[in-house]
Amino acid sequence: MSVRRADALRGRAAVVGIGATEFSKDSGRSELTLAVEAVRAALDDAGLTPADVDGLVTFTMDTSPEITVAQAAGIGELSFFSRVHYGGGAACATVQQAALAVATGVADVVVCYRAFNERSGRRFGAGVQHREPTAEGAALGWQLPFGLLTPASWVAMAAQRYLHTYGLTPEAFGHVAVTDRRHAARNPAAHFYGRPITLADHAASRRIVEPLRLLDCCQETDGGQALVVTSTERARHLRRPPAVIVAAAQGAGRAQEAMTNFYRHDLTGLPEAGVVARQLWRTSGLRPADIDVGILYDHFTPFVLMQLEEYGFCAPGEAAGFVAADALPLNTHGGQLGEAYLHGMNGIAEAVRQVRGTSVNQVPGAAAVLVTAGTGVPTSGLVLGVPEAAR
Repeated sequence: MSVRRADALRGRAAVVGIGATEFSKDSGRSELTLAVEAVRAALDDAGLTPADVDGLVTFTMDTSPEITVAQAAGIGELSFFSRVHYGGGAACATVQQAALAVATGVADVVVCYRAFNERSGRRFGAGVQHREPTAEGAALGWQLPFGLLTPASWVAMAAQRYLHTYGLTPEAFGHVAVTDRRHAARNPAAHFYGRPITLADHAASRRIVEPLRLLDCCQETDGGQALVVTSTERARHLRRPPAVIVAAAQGAGRAQEAMTNFYRHDLTGLPEAGVVARQLWRTSGLRPADIDVGILYDHFTPFVLMQLEEYGFCAPGEAAGFVAADALPLNTHGGQLGEAYLHGMNGIAEAVRQVRGTSVNQVPGAAAVLVTAGTGVPTSGLVLGVPEAAR
């Protein structure tokens, strides 16, 4: 096995600009328009222009190709462009690829973006409408005939086992929903601004698929988000304080599928998150106790609890109590449950705000922020921090 240097990427690149459209249920414009608006907003935030950009990274699920976005945004020549697979699992990996390009000199300024009309256009919550003749489509053939058609139904299988194994009730999931909505209620950009909830509200929300209720499920959102990555040296001379990329990782587990990992020996954890966690702690030199804020991918509440356990913040089965005790500030923007569902990209933007000290729910002295991407699928993660955190 090759030996990987722990400090090969640490501190060599930073997120220097963030930009987003409004988050809505009906944007009234194309996904390309949303992408370009977000890209331009992020560049303006960084004090850069389209002419400075020579790299673009997005998701394989994005409908706006890098070259088309470059043309529409007024970007010139590109020396790097790339896409990452696996839906929300790609979020942090887009920044990882940008950082790798910058650190190796392949590109100087790379913009990561994601834009979609997920509410007024294709709604992921509507489930699988047809099975395409692909390897992934064939794998779904083991679940679809039995009525497991939607992401909620796939996650519910693991959620039910988690409750059974640890002797918990669905209230365990409610703590995540209440926490996210509390933060969203103070965030003017959030869809649920001014609308916190209680555990009683969570328990009274309509059932989606046992044991998940409506308030366990993320939103469906129209919008776009972009992030600008460049070297830490160049970042010192730009408009905003940099959020240094302390560590970045991707990971897939054994017997990995796409939220239908029903043939593993244990359904109560997220091994792919464990793969990412081990890399992040090793390469950053940090530990869970060093993290000031956690921005955890919250497409469904049960997987937030499992992530906390996989990342080592608490023992298996103890995450609900950990969240209820506010042991770690979580999803201070409101998460995808409360702010918007942008495949996790808006969570990375919140991590940048925490490092800058500009979040509407600012954690005093936040110097190291953990960000995770979609789970139940091959995934990714980041640790962002102030320059001192990368030393």
